[in-house]
Amino acid sequence: MSESSASALQLGRPSRQPAVHPENLSLDTSCFSSPPVNFLQELPSYRSIARRRTTVHSRDKQSGTLLKSTDSYSSQLEDRIAENLSSQSLRNYALNISEKRRLRDIQETQMKYLSEWDQWKRYSSKSWKRFLEKAREMTTHLELWREDIRSIEGKFGTGIQSYFSFLRFLVLLNLVIFLIIFMLVLLPILLTKYKITNSSFVLIPFKDTDIQCTVYPVSSSGLIYFYSYIIDLLSGTGFLEETSLFYGHYTIDGVKFQNFTYDLPLAYLISTIAYLALSLLWIVKRSVEGFKINLIRSEEHFQSYCNKIFAGWDFCITNRSMADLKHSSLRYELRADLEEERIRQKIAERTSEETIRIYSLRLFLNCIVLAVLGACFYAIYVATVFSQEHMKKEIDKMVFGENLLILYLPSIVITLANFITPMIFAKIIRYEDYSPGFEIRLTILRCVFMRLATICVLVFTLGSKITSCDDDTCDLCGYNQKLYPCWETQVGQEMYKLMIFDFIIVLAVTLFVDFPRKLLVTYCSSWKLIQCWGQQEFAIPDNVLGIVYGQTICWIGAFFSPLLPAIATLKFIIIFYVKEWSLLYTCRPSPRPFRASNSNFFFLLVLLIGLCLAIIPLTISISRIPSSKACGPFTNFNTTWEVIPKTVSTFPSSLQSFIHGVTSEAFAVPFFMIICLIMFYFIALAGAHKRVVIQLREQLSLESRDKRYLIQKLTEAQRDTRN
Repeated sequence: MSESSASALQLGRPSRQPAVHPENLSLDTSCFSSPPVNFLQELPSYRSIARRRTTVHSRDKQSGTLLKSTDSYSSQLEDRIAENLSSQSLRNYALNISEKRRLRDIQETQMKYLSEWDQWKRYSSKSWKRFLEKAREMTTHLELWREDIRSIEGKFGTGIQSYFSFLRFLVLLNLVIFLIIFMLVLLPILLTKYKITNSSFVLIPFKDTDIQCTVYPVSSSGLIYFYSYIIDLLSGTGFLEETSLFYGHYTIDGVKFQNFTYDLPLAYLISTIAYLALSLLWIVKRSVEGFKINLIRSEEHFQSYCNKIFAGWDFCITNRSMADLKHSSLRYELRADLEEERIRQKIAERTSEETIRIYSLRLFLNCIVLAVLGACFYAIYVATVFSQEHMKKEIDKMVFGENLLILYLPSIVITLANFITPMIFAKIIRYEDYSPGFEIRLTILRCVFMRLATICVLVFTLGSKITSCDDDTCDLCGYNQKLYPCWETQVGQEMYKLMIFDFIIVLAVTLFVDFPRKLLVTYCSSWKLIQCWGQQEFAIPDNVLGIVYGQTICWIGAFFSPLLPAIATLKFIIIFYVKEWSLLYTCRPSPRPFRASNSNFFFLLVLLIGLCLAIIPLTISISRIPSSKACGPFTNFNTTWEVIPKTVSTFPSSLQSFIHGVTSEAFAVPFFMIICLIMFYFIALAGAHKRVVIQLREQLSLESRDKRYLIQKLTEAQRDTRN
């Protein structure tokens, strides 16, 4: 055994070496020191260490991992095995059944010499670990859409599977957001409204506010045309405006129970902060997990091939169909790796003339992309201004189509821009000669910039209309009360219209575009035009951007429309089945495969960008724009955020002093410095771990060279013996 392999064992690979066998627990250390010195000096690992000793002797002395005496190594190995037998499960060792039985006998023998307290701790620890393992097995069977996603992975690869897993994550996220809002805001109101508990509503006390600011016109109750209900359902106006779907319905100060009074304005604001914080933490947690996998897999491509070929099979599979799915999944992964390797080799072999040509072409294509983005932004701006200027007309004076077109004009233009530009970007990027993984990321970045900018244009236009007016209403109420008597509800209606129209477009494209296209390709394939058109491709960037766009709308609109997360949950559930049906029967997978390890992390990064976008307008509306005086729980506050200082003022003086001290600059500056020090510590720790990983890889490489050298010497010895 070489010194490098000994060091590799010492740094954490006990399960791969025969020294962990129970029959070797009392190994004789002479086996490590008996080989002749001259023979050991001929090993490649020893030669490499000898060359490095003169340059990195100080580092080796500190780490103590490259050169160690064989006697000390043997004793440390025995101590470690004895420790691992008591702390780790036998499943962590790559041993056969008989060897594991011997290890279990050793454990039982050691238990006899322990005290009753230590035995009880050992048994309880094993029982708890066994319970956790059973619980994890049960949760995997209860996982949402588990069989469907595994089937998609086997048939179409992990790239498309990552999209459906991402969609499942958004379904669970929106469900949790709805439960938070329901428990903090809706549940106390429902318990009081239907007299389930002995409680009553606390009305908002009258405040010295001008009567003009409290006027909130109610929908007319006269003769209503039949199509008005359709318009109300699609736009959130009419009968939906007075329901619990929108902000204006919650015009109460609290709920009084027997022993306490529930502060609804505070709960309303806390629910918003809670779902934003939960979304941020959940996304960051999943992103960190994906980043770790991405970092490990991106360092060594040859190692990735070996892991897939020699260690990629799951030996727990016993079903024939599941084995075929696993074969397909591995095949798609290898195709993705080979495609990216081909692109890297092509880039390395480029000449200077080819490099200049491709960069010039990319510069020209990016100019086209900027021109498309500018045209979309201008169209959205014009449509938003036109819609806001013509909303002053009486609805009764409009016909059905004109009314619906005016209400939905910004949503129509934004949805058309979101639908057309990804197709343009997908056509453009084919000529830029990038790798499949980078194509996805660049296309998503372009689409993200376009989609986020469209929402910014809409929100900016609405904010400018709310805070500006021609008369003295803005000075009196703080906002344009004449055009927006309850501006929070009307912003919620805009978000509601965007979500509903986006959902209608997804269904319409699948049913009236993709499905007829599939029929034409199947039954009219002899036509040249149909052959050029071809079958619809399942574009992952476009589909991911669609659900990120919908989730961003949900984050922004949940404050103005508390039931919007429930609508988003139902929408994403339907989209999952629609997209699955479309993938199986109307679309074809991408002819250029790609790996999901990078895509999962990048999808979450795009979602994090959408969350940051949602936080910005919510923060401005909560802290800067005056709250409506005619509706909502914050009618007695100048801004929504004022409920926090008012609540803090009711605390005891000692608690108030503590809160003011924590939020002061005297606390913030030292806290920031401590956070920076902790961050630098973890950066240094990560660098040290990276160096250890590099060292271990070098030692494993040296070990393989030692094996080849020993096999060569053994072959020569056998040849000499025969001669």
